[in-house]
Amino acid sequence: MSKPKPALDEVIQKDIEELAHLGYRQQLFRQMGGFSNFAISFSIISVLTGAVVLFGYGLKFAGPIINSVGWPVVSLFTLCVAASMAELASAYATAGGLYFWAFRLGGKTWAWTTAWFNMIGQVTITAGTNWAAAVYLIGAAIRIFHLPANAPVPVFGALDNHYFQIFVMVMIMIPQILLNIAGVKLMARLNDFSVWWHIAGVLLITLLLTCFAKYHNSAAFLFSHANSVTPLDASSDTLPGGKTGPALVVGDAKFASPLFALAPGLAALYQSAPFILVFLLGLLQAQWTYTGFDASANTAEETVEAHLNSAWGIFLSVAVSAVAGYVLLMILTWCIPTGKLAETANDAYPVLYIVDHNLNAFPANLIAVVIGVAMWLCGCSGLTSMARTWYAFARDDGMPGATLIKRVNPRFGTPIWSILVTSALVVVICLYAAAFSVVTSISTITLYLAYIIPVYLNWRNKRRQQGEYTTPQTAPWSLGRWGGCINGVAIAWTLFILVIFSTPPNELVFWTMLLLAALMAIYWKLYAGRRFHGPTKEDEKALQAIGQP
Repeated sequence: MSKPKPALDEVIQKDIEELAHLGYRQQLFRQMGGFSNFAISFSIISVLTGAVVLFGYGLKFAGPIINSVGWPVVSLFTLCVAASMAELASAYATAGGLYFWAFRLGGKTWAWTTAWFNMIGQVTITAGTNWAAAVYLIGAAIRIFHLPANAPVPVFGALDNHYFQIFVMVMIMIPQILLNIAGVKLMARLNDFSVWWHIAGVLLITLLLTCFAKYHNSAAFLFSHANSVTPLDASSDTLPGGKTGPALVVGDAKFASPLFALAPGLAALYQSAPFILVFLLGLLQAQWTYTGFDASANTAEETVEAHLNSAWGIFLSVAVSAVAGYVLLMILTWCIPTGKLAETANDAYPVLYIVDHNLNAFPANLIAVVIGVAMWLCGCSGLTSMARTWYAFARDDGMPGATLIKRVNPRFGTPIWSILVTSALVVVICLYAAAFSVVTSISTITLYLAYIIPVYLNWRNKRRQQGEYTTPQTAPWSLGRWGGCINGVAIAWTLFILVIFSTPPNELVFWTMLLLAALMAIYWKLYAGRRFHGPTKEDEKALQAIGQP
């Protein structure tokens, strides 16, 4: 006779006890099931955000092959990263996620470094997502209501003004903030809805373009290579004095590129645009889409049976997104208007350009609305993960203002101040970076550094047979004997993209990362290194009370 399934209250109590053994008292409401945990990561990945917003970015560098070949390549390597993280999430199911893993596997210095990369990555990915949503919604309104792209707007000047985009972003963030404050149960339902909205959206776009599109390209076109802009053109801008050349752009300020000055041969390489260079640069489209799936780990303390559900949430969110994203990209590429590859790639809203030239007004506008809602849902989920990451680090007094940021509202069970502070930082980062690709590159690099540090520590400890590391006994979701190989691939891929996405036309990322590393080193040396002790045990009386009637 089969053993009866334990009641939900018993499962939650076991989760609370396991969290106590890791050193934390349950404070957040544990109300998310396995599907909801998967849903938050799937919603943040959001193929209807990353693949849509950066569709033209990859296309203008390498042509259709960036979608037909580039997406599967990135998907395969990202699955190695996700699988390595899932194993760790199974062993350490806390809201601290990456930060806590790094502490247990490598000590407080690794933990502190991981936490800051993760927190910066969470802010920049949420900034990128909501900025993208704002730009897209403005573009959709321009097309639906037949407005000129530079139509006048009070205060901001025109619709395409950078600061007007930020204003729209703030407006769409207000309801996201309120929903996140209202509680995890409401957000869990919204994330569940988001999964079905994304899947239905991909199916709707596929059906409409397959059955009613005016243009269908050949199979050879899908794997063709063509670049409508050289990397040198993409790296250049108008400098003070009116001269055009490689530029470093910070907000409204433009400077001659220091990298091109330090490496004189770089200009000739970027002008010649060899295939391997443009293909690698174009991979940012896919790689930025695959960010934020650590949200399943960040919400572990709000997830029932987290040691399994968080792990599966991380891995399946990437796997399902890989399939859905590939279908979407291939359909869109298949329907690029004949002879208008360059026009599509260089249009400010390339996906809207494709649907407008293929479909009648009503289905084209319907697709625009579906994508816009998906982007808003993605931003809402991203805000949840961002706030939980900052809350987890503040809980261990790892940052300035931790006393305020770690407060949990007793009525809603949510870290309200963490939500508000991080939302304000989202706006600041968008004011700092004038180019959207810079924000996406910073978020990709910082998040993947945070992802890979605990993976590396786990891989190192296993090889040395020293310290803590995952085993099938400690991690129910285990990679078994394949773990070392998969970890190694994940580490190598992360180091590779760290270099690729720090190069022009995203030079600001390179200098930002150097400045960030220097500031972190100085802050650690002068202050944090002496005062930060890593995750600490909760009040013993509170822990002893767990499980008592």
